Amino acid sequence: MAMNRKLSGTKKALRKSMPRQPLLRPDSDRNKARARNMNLSTFKWSAWLGWQMESNWADPFLFAIYSVVKPIAGSLILVVMYSIIAAIGDRTDPQLFYYMFTSSTFFMYVGQVLFGVAQLVHEDREHYQTMKYIYISPSNYFSYMMGRTVSKLVITTFAVVITMAFGVFMLGVPLDLLGVNWILFLAVMVIGILCIMAFGLALAGVSFLTAKHQGGMNEGIAGVFYLFCGVVFPVSILPAWGMSFARILPITYWLELIRRTLKLGVGMDSTLSAYSTNYCIAILCISTVVFSIVAVAIFKAGDTIARRKGLIDMTTAY
Repeated sequence: MAMNRKLSGTKKALRKSMPRQPLLRPDSDRNKARARNMNLSTFKWSAWLGWQMESNWADPFLFAIYSVVKPIAGSLILVVMYSIIAAIGDRTDPQLFYYMFTSSTFFMYVGQVLFGVAQLVHEDREHYQTMKYIYISPSNYFSYMMGRTVSKLVITTFAVVITMAFGVFMLGVPLDLLGVNWILFLAVMVIGILCIMAFGLALAGVSFLTAKHQGGMNEGIAGVFYLFCGVVFPVSILPAWGMSFARILPITYWLELIRRTLKLGVGMDSTLSAYSTNYCIAILCISTVVFSIVAVAIFKAGDTIARRKGLIDMTTAY
């Protein structure tokens, strides 16, 4: 017994006398690089998958024709709407048409990106029933969603370009490419698309916890933006409470800045004309940052709750 105590004391003394080295993790940087590469790979291949799904695996030439015809048909619908409004009012106002045309064209980003991001959860979980396989794979679901969103952005951008070209060459929209402040235009586009993606991400987080009826929720949110953000008519014709609500929506300022940079339909909205361009940019930037932080928090909360409650593989008879 005494010998054991002596040996134990000797070991403790040796342990104390040995210089302590910091705990090294030689694989930490390697693991971070591996995770980064995995996220990039997930982003790339999910973008490719999204492109194939958006094109319905069709022949590229056939899909190109469809991509040209669809936005042009939408533009013709807008022409009919304007013609009816002009006939009822018994007067034509070209500036009002330019206002409607420009706003409706760029609103396609709201309809396609916001609705598309939120719809991914429902499609993967219930329609294709592949969400559970994505979760058990090494890929990151957030990176997967961002990759799928890129394909929607590319297709929507192509539709916007085709629609604007059709408006310029066939409908007489006076777009002066040399007079556009392209730096400001690109900056506004990036900030606005990030804001739209933030809204879609928040809806995706809610979709983790809802059944298939969340499609109505997504379309309802897009409808609210369409009604209150000055897409087909100025915000100034809304009632007082409607104008107050429109002022807190960042999409309102985004569309106004798009019209100002392209110099189309400017001055039609007396409510927004009172705000300077710098003020609109500041409101858009601040609201985008706030909504992005809130959206990421909602998405993570929805993802965490769905994992705990076993909702990742939930189906509601699609």
